[in-house]
Amino acid sequence: MKGGLWFLEKQEKHRLLTNIAVTSVLMTLATAAAAAFFHYSQNSTSVAIVYVLTVMLVARYTSGYVPGIVASVVGVVYVNYVFTYPFMKMNFTMDGYPVTFMGMMVVSGITSTLTTRFKRQSQLLNEREKLLMEAEKETMRANLLRAVSHDLRTPLTAVIGLASAYLEEGSRLSEEEKAHMVKGIQEEAGWLLNMVENLLSVTRIRVGDVKIATSPEPLEEVVSEAVQRFRKRLPQAVVHVRVPEEFLMVPMDAALIEQVIINLLENAVYHSGVEGDIDLFVERAQGELEFHVRDYGNGIRPERLARIFDGAGMESNESGDSHKGMGIGLTICKTIITAHQGIIQAFNRDQGAEFIFTLPLGEEQAYDEQTYDPDH
Repeated sequence: MKGGLWFLEKQEKHRLLTNIAVTSVLMTLATAAAAAFFHYSQNSTSVAIVYVLTVMLVARYTSGYVPGIVASVVGVVYVNYVFTYPFMKMNFTMDGYPVTFMGMMVVSGITSTLTTRFKRQSQLLNEREKLLMEAEKETMRANLLRAVSHDLRTPLTAVIGLASAYLEEGSRLSEEEKAHMVKGIQEEAGWLLNMVENLLSVTRIRVGDVKIATSPEPLEEVVSEAVQRFRKRLPQAVVHVRVPEEFLMVPMDAALIEQVIINLLENAVYHSGVEGDIDLFVERAQGELEFHVRDYGNGIRPERLARIFDGAGMESNESGDSHKGMGIGLTICKTIITAHQGIIQAFNRDQGAEFIFTLPLGEEQAYDEQTYDPDH
């Protein structure tokens, strides 16, 4: 308790000293500027404007109402005492002066109060936005944990069941049945390995921040590497790839984006309901890249579509391969793309489903996009 009080007292003292220092420096600079204006123009009106502007700066760069009000009073006194005849004397008796100085005091006070109020409102809005972001991150963590518990438990149960059956019934099984069981164990273990890779990908994202460290990566190489890794796992799948012809360096974490592409391609294979081709193409949009993964299967059930990235796709798929639920893979995709300041969406088309995610282009690439003229 004492430690907390000491910290609060220290913080209050630091704020007080900061307010005094900022106010003193700004008022000193204002007085110097006012002296220069008055020397060349002999006009106290321009001097008053200088102090009014200074009051706004004091209110902007200090905390609380007091510094701005103090600056208002000091400004009025300085204008009257230093820059108004008779110089170096306070005089409110001359015609028009009481009204002028009272007007300046009111304007300065209102300016200070409004500026401080706007600043506080801005701080409250920023705090509210931070709270909303924290709530969203907590929701994403909860969905991820729920998806993990589902998508990892099911294949582990299958591996244990197949292994137990093999050990208990091995003497009565044919070689063909044994091979089928071992193959099942291999498939389940491969799926588990894929899930572990997904989880390791997410650990690359800092827990306390939504953003990640990115570096410019060649788009074509990242897409090519992802497709090659995918084809090693599912060599029977047919993927048609198309990327922009121009050479693009895109800010990203290459390993994470490769994982997103692989997850979406595997999702198209396991959940399209047909053994058809898959399209993977990248298009350049205004200030960003759009990645499209399109299948030509049965599409996504409407009740799943709205929350498919929030763990709503964890149910078993229609093929009976319950370990191939969409939960963890798509939840991780959303986590990664959100961390890259992009968005990811799913759509049903006339035939099949399409997943689209975006990545912001770097400033240099965005500038090239604005100045690019296809006719030259």
